Amino acid sequence: MRSSPYLILKKLAITAVLSIGVVSAPSALAQVAPSAAEAAAYTGLHAAAQKGDTATITRLAAAGASLNARDGNGRTPIHVAAFARQREALRALVKAGADIHLLDKDRYDAVTIASVADDEETLRTLLSLGASAKQVTSRYDGTALIAAAHLGHDGVVRQLIAAGAPLDHVNNLHWTAAIEAVVLGDGGPRHQASLQALIAAGANLNLADRHGNTPLQLARSRGYVEMVKMLERAGAR
Repeated sequence: MRSSPYLILKKLAITAVLSIGVVSAPSALAQVAPSAAEAAAYTGLHAAAQKGDTATITRLAAAGASLNARDGNGRTPIHVAAFARQREALRALVKAGADIHLLDKDRYDAVTIASVADDEETLRTLLSLGASAKQVTSRYDGTALIAAAHLGHDGVVRQLIAAGAPLDHVNNLHWTAAIEAVVLGDGGPRHQASLQALIAAGANLNLADRHGNTPLQLARSRGYVEMVKMLERAGAR
């Protein structure tokens, strides 16, 4: 199985954290977009979703095609359209009755796919179609918000917060979105903006990892001066 950029980043970040003894991380998989070969071999609704062919989606749906059919990685046409940034295809599929909430084989939904891709427009489309920002996704038992905070996708973070994403969900690494913005971030402007959005939304800044480290303590240990300042101003301990 090919590794996605998100998986590579996650593994590298976790390895770095492991080296200083902060956490023990389980083996996990991450998002796998359709390969060029898979996309070329698609037929039916998967092919139409990949190409953004809304007329074919409508025709096949009317003929009784399975709207939630799975490919070899458990991707439905909704997942394929999300990976391909085919927003009109998403609209056509949902209008026809496709389930926008399903998870693929690696336990990702369309919202998390768009969030990891920093694809704000596709995320906006999905949320407008009724997709949830609250689902538990991935082998990390995380959320789209945690993934976006980890990657410093601050615009995505703000969208997900506005859509009611759980601010204080704890994944199986025992990390929240606020912790991941620090411990898996680079301390730069976009991770700072992601953390600031979480602070402004009222995230609990004193939830600690399994070793008792809070976001403030983690920011101090990494020398993330601006993050330390914003956390201290917010009353974090």
